[in-house]
Amino acid sequence: MKVLSVVGARPQFVKLAPIARAAEAAGVEHVIVHTGQHYDPMLSDVFFDDLRIPAPNVHLGVGSGSHGVQTGAMLGALDAVLTEHDPDWVLVYGDTNSTLAAAVSAVKLHYPVAHLEAGLRSFNRRMPEEHNRVLTDHAADLCLAPTDVALDHLTTEGLAERSVVVGDVMTDVLLGVRDAVADEQPQLLADAGLAERGYYLATIHRAENTDDPARLRSIVESLSGLDRPVLIVAHPRLVAKAAEHGIELATGTLVPHRPLRYPELVSVALRSAGVVTDSGGLQKEAFLLGVPCTTVRTETEWVETVELGWNVLAETHDAISSAVQRPMPAPTDAQPYGDGRAAERVIEALLAGAS
Repeated sequence: MKVLSVVGARPQFVKLAPIARAAEAAGVEHVIVHTGQHYDPMLSDVFFDDLRIPAPNVHLGVGSGSHGVQTGAMLGALDAVLTEHDPDWVLVYGDTNSTLAAAVSAVKLHYPVAHLEAGLRSFNRRMPEEHNRVLTDHAADLCLAPTDVALDHLTTEGLAERSVVVGDVMTDVLLGVRDAVADEQPQLLADAGLAERGYYLATIHRAENTDDPARLRSIVESLSGLDRPVLIVAHPRLVAKAAEHGIELATGTLVPHRPLRYPELVSVALRSAGVVTDSGGLQKEAFLLGVPCTTVRTETEWVETVELGWNVLAETHDAISSAVQRPMPAPTDAQPYGDGRAAERVIEALLAGAS
């Protein structure tokens, strides 16, 4: 069996790592296509090194652009790639423009599509990611759901017969990285003068939080006035928009920092007093690390983190400040995201579907 994986953004590289290992262990031929949606080396290349992912077989080098321009460029390039490699499955990941472009290209050329992380829903139609994930699920031949909640969404939409719960591949990666960095104090904390549990970790990058100057200014003011230093990992989008809007990031308790390699991010999150983010992946990573999270959004795909008390949704200045400084949540031994063997189940499902 030949599987062709299409990835292009940081969360997808993380998900790709265990899939690549499981494919190799099962003797499955695995072709990796990197669209170049994230082209900053700290958001792309280093993930392949840190997570020991084989180098991409194809790099499209699409780069940035509007949703339509970026998705269209990927579509234009992927047709020839799929025809050349002729895979048994096209495996797409998550909810980015790379995900949708690969799914549409494969469907048009009659290649079977499997969607990893299927069934996640924010029910916020303003989010480009919501359109990407819904359209991809309905185009896919196999929906690989990470949780029972995701399967419920797929069932409601009439997709149960082509859906299976495999667990969350991000859990596979995170548990291994967590164990590897547990005893290593990250140098960047010492360099920034930050003590363990004496700081918060923040990441803000979504368009709804960065494109509106008033919105971004309110978030920065909330974070800069907290009771501990805030290590804010400055995604290129945040840096660009802050500069465009004339907003200073190095203000109050904020300590801006370059994007982190994945092991660094896990290590810094693990030692923080809390995480503040609008990232889908980091919400779940915080939960798995036992760190309280505040999500600067009106909704989350990872509802289990909220239901179990480890994640709070907050949008306003006061709500963000209150949520971040709340008491530690009650401990839980719940495992809604699986046991760390999701990638094996993905490969098993693809093998069963190809037979």
